[in-house]
Amino acid sequence: MKFLKSHNLMIKFGAIILLLGLLLAPSAQAIDLGVGYAENIGLASAGDEDIRDTAVSIIQYLLTFLGIIAVIMILYGGFMWMTAGGNEDRVAKAKKIITSGAIGLIIIISAFAIVVFVMEAAENAINGGF
Repeated sequence: MKFLKSHNLMIKFGAIILLLGLLLAPSAQAIDLGVGYAENIGLASAGDEDIRDTAVSIIQYLLTFLGIIAVIMILYGGFMWMTAGGNEDRVAKAKKIITSGAIGLIIIISAFAIVVFVMEAAENAINGGF
């Protein structure tokens, strides 16, 4: 019974994190990182790639790749469970894989939400807003 309570709590927490990630995802595409401020004062040409853009792109690709891996783990665990044929050991292993994949997905979505928050805070600091 204790496992069910903690499992339900994990599902609720994961749903909240997923909703926050989905709500914050559209705003991540429209963030101005202040890359153009150097061009305005003549320090960089328009064609140069800024290190901040590169870092944000790397983080986005990395989180996308990790999210795909987490979803594949969940699908693999579901496949194992469906093909267990009543074998309790395989069912337990499948449940563990699904739980690990779900926890990983929650962590990835949380990391994405943190990155979006930090980028928005940096944009506000650069542009002088709140």
